Amino acid sequence: MQKRDQSKLGGASGSSAAPAAKRGRPFGSGTNSAAAVAAAVGGDSAAPSTLLGPSLQVHSAFTEQNNKRIVLALQSGLKSELTWALNALTLLSFKEKDDVRKDATALAKIPGVLDTLLQVIDDWREIALPRVLTKTPRVRLLGMNTAVTGFGNGYETGDSVARPGTGSGSPSGWWFEEDGLFHLDEEGRAEKQLCAAAASNIIRNFSFMADNEISMSQSRHCLETMFQCLEDNITEDEELVTNALETIMNLGPLIELRMFLPSKPFIMSPKRVVQVIMAMLGSPVKPWQCATAELLGRLILNPDNETFLQSFAPQIYGRLVDMMSIPSSDAQAAAIGALYNFAEINLDCRLKLASERWAIDRLLKVVRTPHPVPEICRKATLILENLVLEPQNKPLLLAYENAFADMLLSDTRYSDTFARILFELTSRPSSKVASARGIWGM
Repeated sequence: MQKRDQSKLGGASGSSAAPAAKRGRPFGSGTNSAAAVAAAVGGDSAAPSTLLGPSLQVHSAFTEQNNKRIVLALQSGLKSELTWALNALTLLSFKEKDDVRKDATALAKIPGVLDTLLQVIDDWREIALPRVLTKTPRVRLLGMNTAVTGFGNGYETGDSVARPGTGSGSPSGWWFEEDGLFHLDEEGRAEKQLCAAAASNIIRNFSFMADNEISMSQSRHCLETMFQCLEDNITEDEELVTNALETIMNLGPLIELRMFLPSKPFIMSPKRVVQVIMAMLGSPVKPWQCATAELLGRLILNPDNETFLQSFAPQIYGRLVDMMSIPSSDAQAAAIGALYNFAEINLDCRLKLASERWAIDRLLKVVRTPHPVPEICRKATLILENLVLEPQNKPLLLAYENAFADMLLSDTRYSDTFARILFELTSRPSSKVASARGIWGM
């Protein structure tokens, strides 16, 4: 992954050129777009009558005329209003790769719209947490043979008592279920889950737009909610977790972990954030591993984040090296891209990566295979060059001198890089052993 242009970090909202897309949009998103737009705008007569291809066209004045209504609909909690607002924002935030519309770039800046979308996700998280995280029931011995008064309903009585207002001795568990307080059955929970997934998809769409990057990366509420979604990692919410991870990854170069330092009254701290990232890096879901590796490569671009990532450095390097052994080319590309950024910036990475078991072998294997993307092979060779520049690493890398020589003579694409590696490895020997073995130096 190439380093981010520093001129972009200052924001380019006044430029006329459209920002480059960060990722491709999901296929099939434009199906039946004409009917969807008509439903979202509520039959607005000003809506375009002809829609060509999969592109989505929304009247330019729709956002200005309905921005307050959208926020109020999200805040109302009513099913019909919430559905209308989420559908409208989904269409307005959708952006094709070559789309130059300007009306969608200001959506995240509408006062209250981002916070209300996050609140939709927070509401679902409150009722979707696994039962193991809630207060466990215990048997109440005091007053167990007396009539239930209503106090201490958080604990089970351990016997059958009469339901208030009836004379029958039915089991007393009906007032202990917290779901009843929200009047949600299984269908209601499923609808809440769909709303949360739709809200996370809209926030993800916001993060693709360059005009929204700075404001979203500086919103602690936004980042904390996204990291909490990753921390919950609920099995049935794969879409929610994926959207949250892609949102954080898009904002990665602008995220400063020190913004989580005053942990009170907030929940997330910098250490907890990095722990969540490490948990996602070890996730059994391969796309989540790749996205997390890319996120780490983007976070290290900010020098202020090195302090918080330093304590987890051995686990990070070890896991990235393990990812290079995965047959998937995407996993190898994500791991090498992250290690390239670490090796370019961080001295500690260059020292520890050289001593990491199988690191050099797997980097050479990627170059030999070769990887389908030539840029990944080039980054792998540059990582080796960065490692050999450190004098402490030369005794470890001398064991691979013959392998470097074979790559120099057999692979013309990266022969210049391997020539520099051999020159640095043997031209200025730091020990008698290196002097005896150095045959490629001057």
